[in-house]
Amino acid sequence: MIVNVCATAATGTAEREAALILLGRRQRRRRTVGGDKNYDVASFVAACRDLNVAPHVAQKAQYTAVDGRTTRHAGYVISQRKRKLVEQAFGWMKTIGLLRKLRHRGGELVDWVVTFTAAVYNLVRLRTLLSGA
Repeated sequence: MIVNVCATAATGTAEREAALILLGRRQRRRRTVGGDKNYDVASFVAACRDLNVAPHVAQKAQYTAVDGRTTRHAGYVISQRKRKLVEQAFGWMKTIGLLRKLRHRGGELVDWVVTFTAAVYNLVRLRTLLSGA
């Protein structure tokens, strides 16, 4: 299920900045966030740790910012396997949800369309989960 989405301008670092916004404020409970190799930068990893979030991001081959504090736990391996489920949601939203080529312009309208498409994805996913398939 998709919990939260937002649309941002494509700047090269927008994905990481949006992830930090969506992670929100500090919480006492320990949380994790997954991501691909684009998220393996020192600034993102440090910001996640400041928010009390374990950065379960894929490690780069060289110059990785993710150290043994994260990778030694069994949860890190599970997070790496679960990343595929996130990509499936984005794939559905691009093909079925018609986000590959938007027909709207403007930040607010695009953000609304992305949010609406994520809600529809959740409804379709919920139908599948409730049917027992």
